[in-house]
Amino acid sequence: MQFDIITIFPKIFDSYFEESLISKAKEKGLIKINVHNLRNWAVDKHWTVDDKPFGGGRGMVVKVEPIYRCVSTLTKLKVKSEKLKVNKKRKTKIILFTPRGKKFNQKMATQFSKLEQLILICGRYEGVDERVAKYIVDEKVSIGGYVLMGGELPALVVIETIVRLLPGVIGKSELLPERITKEKGFLEYPQYTRPEMFKPAKYIKDLRACPSKFRKAKVWRVPEVLLSGNHKEIDKWRKKHSKIIE
Repeated sequence: MQFDIITIFPKIFDSYFEESLISKAKEKGLIKINVHNLRNWAVDKHWTVDDKPFGGGRGMVVKVEPIYRCVSTLTKLKVKSEKLKVNKKRKTKIILFTPRGKKFNQKMATQFSKLEQLILICGRYEGVDERVAKYIVDEKVSIGGYVLMGGELPALVVIETIVRLLPGVIGKSELLPERITKEKGFLEYPQYTRPEMFKPAKYIKDLRACPSKFRKAKVWRVPEVLLSGNHKEIDKWRKKHSKIIE
C-alpha cells in the first residue's frame, strides 16, 4: 500500500517513520510512504502556498492551486463534471484533514486498508481553500472533536492505524481477523504479563508520599482465569471484559 502525504512541514515525519513496525514494514516492501512538500508545486519565486481569506478574518488560508497541481501529479487525474476523478483502475482515495470532517474510527481504517493508495492532505494555518474539499478530495476526516495546528498528527494517526491491519506488518497478523467484528470494529480487552503478583510497596521507600490507591493495594494480581490454561474460559473472560472499538 502506498501513502502520499502533502504538507508544508515534511521534516515532521522523518523520525516517526524510521522507528518501530512502520520502519520494518517499509523495509519489507509492505508499504511505501512518500512525503511531498507542497511548496514544490507553488508557481511564484517565493514558493507561496497561502494567502489572506476573502471576506476578512485572522490568519492565512492554504491555496487551492498548489494542492490541485500536486494531487494531479500524484494521480494523473482528469477533470470531469467540475470534479476530479481518480483512475478507476487504481484503488485510490484522497483525504483532507479538517475538524469539520467525519470522525476517523476503526471501521474507516479497515475500509482504507483495502486501498492501493491513500493521499493525505495536511492543512495548516486557518484552514484550506474550500474548493479543495468540494472538488478534489473524496473524504474529509477528523481524528477528534478538537482543533490542531495542522493535519500532520492526524496523518500519523491514520497511517499507523491502517498499517497495523495490513498482512505481515505485526507479529501473528493471522490472528487479527479473530478480533475484527462483523461491523469492522476491533475487540480490545485487558492484557497482563509477568509477574503474576506485583507488590508496589516493595519498590517504594515512603508510602505516605504515594497516591492512596498505591497504599491500599498490598498485591496487584493477574486474574486467575488467565493463568488456568483453560482457553474456553479465557475466551469467555475476554469477551466479557472486551470493548468494541468502532
